[in-house]
Amino acid sequence: MSSSSAYVLFDNGRHKCISFSTLVKGEGVQSNQFLIIHDKHAAVIDPGGDLTYTPLTIELMKYIRLSSLDYVIASHQDPDIISSMPRWLVHSSATIVASKLWARFLPHLTSAFMSDRIRDDFSDRLIELPDRGQDIPFGDTVIKAVPAHFLHSVGNFQFYDPISRILFSGDMGASMVDDAQKPVTDFDSHVPTMRGFHQRYMCSKRVSRLWANMVREMDVEMMVPQHGRPFKGKDNINLFLNWISDLDCGTDLLTQADYRCP
Repeated sequence: MSSSSAYVLFDNGRHKCISFSTLVKGEGVQSNQFLIIHDKHAAVIDPGGDLTYTPLTIELMKYIRLSSLDYVIASHQDPDIISSMPRWLVHSSATIVASKLWARFLPHLTSAFMSDRIRDDFSDRLIELPDRGQDIPFGDTVIKAVPAHFLHSVGNFQFYDPISRILFSGDMGASMVDDAQKPVTDFDSHVPTMRGFHQRYMCSKRVSRLWANMVREMDVEMMVPQHGRPFKGKDNINLFLNWISDLDCGTDLLTQADYRCP
C-alpha cells in the first residue's frame, strides 16, 4: 500500500511501519522519514529538519495525533536527521532519543522561539543512548537501539523493530535513486547507486565487517536506509552484507596525497 508520499512497510492491524520518501523538495538530498505505530503508541525515526517538518507532520496526522507521539528518535546528529528538534519539543510531548555522545550538543539546536520552560525541561524529555545501545520501551514491545558507530557518525545508532523485523539502518545501505519506495530487486545493478556514498561516508572495511557480523545474527526481514531503496528479504540483505564486508571505504582509501596543504 502506498501513496505519493507514504509507503506502508508493514501492517498487521495492530502494528504498522510507514516510510515517507518524497517530502524533500528542491536542492535537499532525498531522505526517508519513518513512523512506527503500536496500538496507541507512536515513534518517528529521523524526522529531518525544517525542510521536512511541515510536510511530514501533515502526513503523520493522517495516522496519529501529534499529541500521542511517544518518541522522536535520531540515528545521529546530522541536519537531515534531527535539526527540526525544537519544533517537536514545542508542538508535541514526545521524548527525544539520541546517542549520549550527541545529547550534550542538541541544546545548540534549541531556538529563541522556545519558551524558557521547554528549554529548562529539555533534559527530562531526552533519552541518552549508551554506546552499546538499549531497548526503548514501546507499549508492550520495544524498539531496539542497535550500535552502528562510525557508520558514518562517531555516535551512530540504527533501530530494529522486532515485530516487523525491520532494521532502520540509517546511512548504511543508502542509495542515490529516483524512486526510493521501490525495493531492490537486482542487487548487482543497484551497486553503482551505493558505491560512492559508502566509500566516502563509511569509516572503514573493518567497522563495516563488525556491523555486518552483528546483523547476520539478527532476524532481519527488511533493511530500510535513510536514503534510497529498502532491501527486502534475507537473500537481498545477505547480498548487501557480503558486499559491504568487502568494500574498501573511508580510511582504507586514504593516502598522504589526501593530506597536503593546498
